[in-house]
Amino acid sequence: MKRKYIVGLLTLAFGVFATISVQAQSKVEKAAEKTGKAVEKGAKAVGNKTAEVAVKGSAKVADKTWKGKMAPDGSNVYIDADNKKYYVNKKGARIYLKPSQIRTRPAGE
Repeated sequence: MKRKYIVGLLTLAFGVFATISVQAQSKVEKAAEKTGKAVEKGAKAVGNKTAEVAVKGSAKVADKTWKGKMAPDGSNVYIDADNKKYYVNKKGARIYLKPSQIRTRPAGE
């Protein structure tokens, strides 16, 4: 009879230990997942900024900057070799503009 109680208590203790172990693992996994998402978000932001700077740098060298004009977001307007007007967005992509989208830059800027 005593042996049944001891085996039962050991089984109960093992079950409790296994539950605590699983909970600890899930907390570690959640922390790792949060860290991974933060790193991914930061890497994406750095990549976008790098692309933006690279494209703007090449645009200043290869294309003309249209002085006195600005894009809808307030950035510079560039003119390429085919006389197409564009600006560079925050992700580093060239966004080509219609004539109605180009605005005159205020005198103070």
